[in-house]
Amino acid sequence: MKQKLQTAQLALEQLQAHRGDEFYPSFHLAPPAGWMNDPNGLTWFAGHYHAFYQHHPMSEDWGPMHWGHATSSDMVHWQHQPIALAPGDEYDRDGCFSGSAVDDNGVLSLLYTGHVWLKEPGDDSGIREVQCLATSEDGIHFEKQGVVLTPPEGIMHFRDPKVWQQDGYWWMVIGARDAADVGQVLLYRGTSLRDWQLERVLAHSEFGDSYMWECPDFFPCGDHHYLMFSPQGKKSEGYQYRNRFQCGVLQGHWQPNSAFALTSTFHELDHGHDFYAPQSFTTEDGRRVIMAWMDMWESPMPSKQEKWAGCLTLPRELFERDGKLCQRPVREIELLRQQSTPIVAQSITGTEVLFKDARSVELEITWNIQDSQAERYGMCLGNGLELYVDNQAERLVLWRHYPEYGLDGYRSIPLPKTELLKLRIFIDYSSIEVFVNEGDTTMSSRIYPQRDQRQLALFSFHGKAILMEGALRLLGLSDTELDV
Repeated sequence: MKQKLQTAQLALEQLQAHRGDEFYPSFHLAPPAGWMNDPNGLTWFAGHYHAFYQHHPMSEDWGPMHWGHATSSDMVHWQHQPIALAPGDEYDRDGCFSGSAVDDNGVLSLLYTGHVWLKEPGDDSGIREVQCLATSEDGIHFEKQGVVLTPPEGIMHFRDPKVWQQDGYWWMVIGARDAADVGQVLLYRGTSLRDWQLERVLAHSEFGDSYMWECPDFFPCGDHHYLMFSPQGKKSEGYQYRNRFQCGVLQGHWQPNSAFALTSTFHELDHGHDFYAPQSFTTEDGRRVIMAWMDMWESPMPSKQEKWAGCLTLPRELFERDGKLCQRPVREIELLRQQSTPIVAQSITGTEVLFKDARSVELEITWNIQDSQAERYGMCLGNGLELYVDNQAERLVLWRHYPEYGLDGYRSIPLPKTELLKLRIFIDYSSIEVFVNEGDTTMSSRIYPQRDQRQLALFSFHGKAILMEGALRLLGLSDTELDV
């Protein structure tokens, strides 16, 4: 693998020399250049957080999957490391697909899917997928250990292992698709990372609901266990499930040697345009945190013009409130704050400019939705992004409009049944993440404003909107001043 890694690293460095920065993020993890998709191997090991990810270092397009790698002391400031895995062995000839990382008695161990096309590249009707192991003593350089698990009879799509240790055993969940095209998650138990036995089908789709469950994760949070996964083939239902593929959780109760007892139906984790394949990990102090790929399959990606594609969401802490799984940015995000300006309580009619050049900012605003009578009110960035309350439909709407890139459409959620609507919004060079009412709901989307279309403003049309309080904070770029 050493020669393949050197070749990939050289190709990445050559591509990076030509990378553009118009859309490259300031505070989100993105590849140095080339393609990125699913986060892999999120973990705390030997004093650092590690984030691996699906990576094609030779091109900004999807291709033979490698594992990119970055480390951080705080989940905010990331340092890129050498590429960790490269495909090319008999069992992973066409890709080192998604997986996870664990600390096995001081050895950082990667469990990943080795992928081989049996027909033409890209033809999913003929593939071989097996689970593989790679290990590292220093957390940077890895040695492949070969195949540790093959699929059960009748299963061809068999990928994305997520591994953890509990009650003296190793446990693994794997996404699968059976011969009847029913998506499911398989649960394995291991006496080591090389010896595994199938325990059961942990959960599966109703026939015809979704044909493949990718990137599963299984973890406790609050009073429940959550099965997190990305179902493929799930059809849209009204305002729900509008993306190419979805991502969400099933809630229930579980103990080793027992079935997963569901207490809820499938619940979407994020309601924006771009959120897929989240993976969770436990921080040094015990918080359950997730990061996801902030893009979507078959969506236009204007950053490809700059020789890169893909980024990850902010790290988000999961927690339960009133029996519901919620998300909030990890507190370490506050390390990025450089300058803060309060926004005073006021009534808004028309448009009020907050910031002329919003490239890397955090905006907190609280609306009184009970007393605001405007038909439509919220915030906008240039003429291509609006996050607004539609009072007639009683929904919060995230709308992006970049026709030059083939992007135009909205996502929306019902307004909460509360007097106040509190929004915490993170805007980076090419993304927006919205946290609603302290984590009840989130909306994440990629955005692509031109240089002269980054004016951040509040607006209210056809009536008055009541702003209770707010703050605008500059993130990361300490040499830039807030200028209104």
